[in-house]
Amino acid sequence: MFPWRWLALLALIPLSLSANAGVKVKLTQKGLDFGRELFVASLQEKLMTIKVPDISGTERVDPIGKVHYSLTEMRIVKLGLPSSAIGLVPGTGFTMTITNAFLSLHGKWRVKYLRFIKDSGSFDLAIKSLSITTSISLRSDETGRPAVAVASCATTLGGVSIKFHGGASWLYNLFTRFIEKGLCSSLQKQICPLVAESVSSMNQFLKTLNVLAPLDRYAEIAYPMVSSPEISNSSIGLNLKGEFYNIGHHMEPPFSPAPFFLPNQEQSMLYIGLSVFTANSASFVYNKAGTLSLNITDDMIPPSSPFRLTTRTFGAFIPQIAKLFPGLMMVLQVKTAKDPLFNIEANNVTVDAISSLTAYAILANTSLAPLFVLNVDSSVGARVNVVGNKLAGAVNLNKLDMSLGKSYVGDFKVGSLSNIFQIVLKWVVLPTVNVRLKEGFPLPSLGKINLKNTQLQILKGYIMIGTDLQNSG
Repeated sequence: MFPWRWLALLALIPLSLSANAGVKVKLTQKGLDFGRELFVASLQEKLMTIKVPDISGTERVDPIGKVHYSLTEMRIVKLGLPSSAIGLVPGTGFTMTITNAFLSLHGKWRVKYLRFIKDSGSFDLAIKSLSITTSISLRSDETGRPAVAVASCATTLGGVSIKFHGGASWLYNLFTRFIEKGLCSSLQKQICPLVAESVSSMNQFLKTLNVLAPLDRYAEIAYPMVSSPEISNSSIGLNLKGEFYNIGHHMEPPFSPAPFFLPNQEQSMLYIGLSVFTANSASFVYNKAGTLSLNITDDMIPPSSPFRLTTRTFGAFIPQIAKLFPGLMMVLQVKTAKDPLFNIEANNVTVDAISSLTAYAILANTSLAPLFVLNVDSSVGARVNVVGNKLAGAVNLNKLDMSLGKSYVGDFKVGSLSNIFQIVLKWVVLPTVNVRLKEGFPLPSLGKINLKNTQLQILKGYIMIGTDLQNSG
């Protein structure tokens, strides 16, 4: 499991793209610190795996002459990274600085001198001032996902102390400088490659970024970036496509996203802005798939309703129906005439739909006899909320206007049917829509990073989610 998962959203698609974004994401300093803490914890585990190779050599030590020495079985027994900081490099990437780190190493030493004298023991080496400075570059891979790599790395070691165990005490001071020089050099050679390995291994996790998230058998939503990341001194801005598509058939809608900008807020770790374009692209896709049409039958009407979908019920308002088609069940066929249109204003989300409603009598041979066609102009209000890592919602009826499109049973006053169709909408159509809206659709996400403490604002042209992040992996 690799951290800095939201930092990983820094570079998602080749920088040559420049279309307006349907979705915007901003990672604040609080979000950067969240990633920094996770990264440091992971790096500490990585550094604990340092394998220090055996060291041996020969040194001339006055007055005894040549001394053959070896340092073996060395291992890290303690390591801490108590202080760290992350800094953004506008337009480039970020730097990670770790200071006041410490480590302890235990090993064995052995010497031979004057050709026949041998001695051995163990030692503990402590480094009280270790610092690591890493610059990390950001780019996009061929799939539109982010890729990170170490651009530079430097380490310094200080505050070195050694404690020997066993052997002749007069040898301790003779070997201090050999151990310091050899071990510090060996450690320095390993730290930066392990840092680079930790950063590089993040790329496997970055492949979990949902640049194309399936929703159902009809649609999926695309979240690749459409421009380079906007990296300032305090935040990272991402411009994502944020567009719904029919599965297996990506067709652009006859409209484009309008520019919008997230306000300068820093209270949450992450801000996600979803524009009205994203919502209307969903409307375009589902309408094209034919899923916004609905056949309403009597078994969909609650049993407790006094209104039944029969020619007897409608015959009370249009006598010709009961006369021509007595005692028959009916079916209502609702079809959208054009894509429903979302509107997002301050504290208000509405959806306007123009549809046709055709009423049929079901004949004894199950064929359908048309009765009338109504033009329906409706508007619903939408409530939106965040559930887990999804945006969900529900709608309620605001307005219903109907006019007669065609009648097969003579003229009649459409207004007399208003109450019936309001019942049909409230009891059948809207609940059917709300079942799907309750399931929600996925927001941009990585792996097992979850949203928490979410706050939702409805602004002009877009919905903004402020959220903190939680690692559940």
